[in-house]
Amino acid sequence: MTSLMQRSSGLVQRRTEASRSAAAAEKEKSPGEDEDESRRGEEEEDDDKGDAKETRLTLMEEVLLLGLKDREGYTSFWNDCISSGLRGCMLIELALRGRLQLEASGMRRKSLLSRKVIYKSDAPTGDMLLDEALKHVKETQPPETVQSWIELLSGETWNPLKLHYQLRNVRERLAKNLVEKGVLTTEKQNFLLFDMTTHPLTNNNIKQRLVRKVQEAVLEKWVNDPQRMDKRALALLFLAHSSDVLENAFSPLLDDQYDLAMKRVRMLLDLEPEAEAAKSGANELLWAVVAAFTK
Repeated sequence: MTSLMQRSSGLVQRRTEASRSAAAAEKEKSPGEDEDESRRGEEEEDDDKGDAKETRLTLMEEVLLLGLKDREGYTSFWNDCISSGLRGCMLIELALRGRLQLEASGMRRKSLLSRKVIYKSDAPTGDMLLDEALKHVKETQPPETVQSWIELLSGETWNPLKLHYQLRNVRERLAKNLVEKGVLTTEKQNFLLFDMTTHPLTNNNIKQRLVRKVQEAVLEKWVNDPQRMDKRALALLFLAHSSDVLENAFSPLLDDQYDLAMKRVRMLLDLEPEAEAAKSGANELLWAVVAAFTK
């Protein structure tokens, strides 16, 4: 006789002789085999957890990782855009985490670039750079605009009384974060007149995953509507372009894919930040940073 097991989608599944044999074999398994399988399962679970932790990168870390040369472990000496780009990353990261926002536009409908940045919450983020930037914003009166904060945090100000706002050694500190997350390693290189600490890539999987994420945002997962795009992916595209590292993510593409990807990036760059920020669900500070870099 066959015994009823379960119903699924109207089909009656029955226990056959084969399933009885399998069950008997399972019972005959030695305790050692059970322990081995259990241990393997736990190891796989631990690997998954570890991998998930490694992939939790901030926008600043993602932009820096795109800009770093894999073997050499440093960014291009000719890239003078990444410094301000990383400060823009910090502002957007804090906004996406609910720590910063723009002041209300008011009756006169102030433009994004004329509105001040105000802190929404001073709860620690767990990232020293972000917490340092948040502390500056919170303690500054009167508040500053997005454009001003990008300049102040970069140290690009003529006012000696505001030089203390500059966040120092940002690239090195971000690289150390990536070393701690198992993405980079640390080496010393000799450049004739001086020695320099470099951070070559040690985990290529995470770098490739990041590159695919950028590529897919404008290819396979393109939705032709910035309001429907993932805000982090959207911010990463804008900031990678502003930091002059987006080309590094697109260079492996075939010619037709590259042309399509760049065409869609140009479509994003041609958007009007004021109009996009006014739409429902938009992050105003994100679009203010975009305006600061594309104006």
